[in-house]
Amino acid sequence: MQLKFKKILSSFKNAKVFVVGDLILDCFVWGKVRRISPEAPVPVVEVERDSFVPGGAANVAHNMCALGAKVWLAGIVGKDDEGKRLLTQLKERGMMTETIRVDSSRSTSLKTRVVAHHQQVVRIDREVLSELKEDYLKKILNDFKRLSPSMDALVIEDYGKGVVTQALVSQLILIAKDRSIPVAVDPKKGHLLDYQGISFTTPNLEEAAYFAGVEDGKEVSVEEIGKILLEKWQCQAVLVTLGEKGMCLFEKDKNPYFIPTQAREVYDVSGAGDTVIGTFVLSVIGGAHFKEAAQLANLSAGIVVGKLGTAVVFKDEIEKELDNVR
Repeated sequence: MQLKFKKILSSFKNAKVFVVGDLILDCFVWGKVRRISPEAPVPVVEVERDSFVPGGAANVAHNMCALGAKVWLAGIVGKDDEGKRLLTQLKERGMMTETIRVDSSRSTSLKTRVVAHHQQVVRIDREVLSELKEDYLKKILNDFKRLSPSMDALVIEDYGKGVVTQALVSQLILIAKDRSIPVAVDPKKGHLLDYQGISFTTPNLEEAAYFAGVEDGKEVSVEEIGKILLEKWQCQAVLVTLGEKGMCLFEKDKNPYFIPTQAREVYDVSGAGDTVIGTFVLSVIGGAHFKEAAQLANLSAGIVVGKLGTAVVFKDEIEKELDNVR
């Protein structure tokens, strides 16, 4: 089995993927807490350093790029310092950025997390949530049409910041279907879009329940939720992530397949879902069956949650983990 998995991993370098979604710059403010503020019952964080990394759809693209794939990233940044910083970081990490547009009317989404003693103290979000303008929608669609003949997959990442709209999703799916390109989606709870016609999706349990139409507070099994999504979106596979309980894979006319997590210390779950969809998509492109792709995605997620901050997984880390699996 390890040999098969390593063969799949070696295929990642041949993959070409178009990722579209909300681009976010993640800022981490690292420091220490030595006292409580006399002004209010809150900790005083003495800042030691700052760091910036790609977030949102940019982190999905970064994960896939780190695993060896060639990735075109489509989205919007503002005409600001954060946008410049994000574009620079993406280029430095090897992503294709000519499909990213600069919109002077909006600011770049910025998430600032204050971390002290390996614990997140607070998160501050600065963002514009207005929907994508029509001219930018057309540019993204034209970019995908132009590049689609060489693409192996399309990934749609919705973080609810306005880029992923029903008009964009519907037209992207039509283009991909016409060219036999698999479409993967990571949906956003609270942003109810119709994803009928996609190939596979990787929601967490809360997102899956929302899109399956389960009311908050109502207890419905993950098995029932997975079946509903398979039927609703007419997709080939639904991989529901269950946090510390692992994952559950659903395929049409097959029994649910549960994958437990590997026991390990968890430092940060930021962006773990991005690692899951990135690994899952690349594995399927590389010839993996859905069960194999889910196993590799689970392995990757287990590695990334052991890292502090928004992070990615590298191929050699997965290979090392495979060598330890018995």
